[in-house]
Amino acid sequence: MKTLVLPTLVALFLPLTVASVRGADAVKPIKALLITGGCCHDYVKQKEILREGLEARANIVVDEVYSSDKTDSPAFPMIYGNPNYAKGYDVIIHDECASRTSGLTTQAENEAVIKSILKPHREDGIPGVNLHCGVHAYRAKDSPWFEYLGLESRKHDAQEPIAVTYIDKESPITKGLADWTTIKEEHYNNVHIFDTAHPLARGKQTVHVKQKNPDGTTTITGDRTDDWVDVWTNIYNGKTRVFSTTIGHNTETVADPRYLDLVTRGLLWATGHLNDDGTPAPGYGPGGK
Repeated sequence: MKTLVLPTLVALFLPLTVASVRGADAVKPIKALLITGGCCHDYVKQKEILREGLEARANIVVDEVYSSDKTDSPAFPMIYGNPNYAKGYDVIIHDECASRTSGLTTQAENEAVIKSILKPHREDGIPGVNLHCGVHAYRAKDSPWFEYLGLESRKHDAQEPIAVTYIDKESPITKGLADWTTIKEEHYNNVHIFDTAHPLARGKQTVHVKQKNPDGTTTITGDRTDDWVDVWTNIYNGKTRVFSTTIGHNTETVADPRYLDLVTRGLLWATGHLNDDGTPAPGYGPGGK
């Protein structure tokens, strides 16, 4: 009987043991919080394109905070004044178009809210991903937002195609990605690039130089080519990984697989789940592969 009972018990408990090991080794999805809303963009469509595109490309679960306020000072009650808004998340995706914070008029009030928004990134080390208008958000005078981004930008010209060239082709974020030209897009200027930032791509855009005439008409006097950094990484406060791109105004661009591939890699890099060859770390590919 003893020789029969032992193999039977082993056979009974082995599946449970294997299941327990597999459960312990299971990779938890990256939890991302996507913040959208404000003026100038079709966030109703873009937020879903971003969520679906990221979740299809990596082991990520994206939660959304969306403001339907279409002004440049949208309200985000769960975020503004709440320094713990990022609790439980692995990365925050800032895509809000909020050059001014809602209902605030003084510089001191704006700075207090911006510092509260930055608290999870500054003190808790939660990575950040910043897309297009998220770079132009919170532009109070001497705003600490730019130090977090690693780059200060304050304006753009009319929409024209942008020729994107990857200048660091060995970064895991860009390795194997081909240079490309966008449709007509807004191209953000570079006022200042911080020493903590690392440019990954530059964009060239040719725009018409216009002159206003005394009679109110406008004359095109020539063309100008702007050459700005439009994709980069930053190490904020000595520890926090931050990925940003100024590209992504129009919905067609946001839905472009080349754009979604880039943003996915940037997010995986920011959270420490990107291999040197640009592929997701084990367990962080599509479907947890």
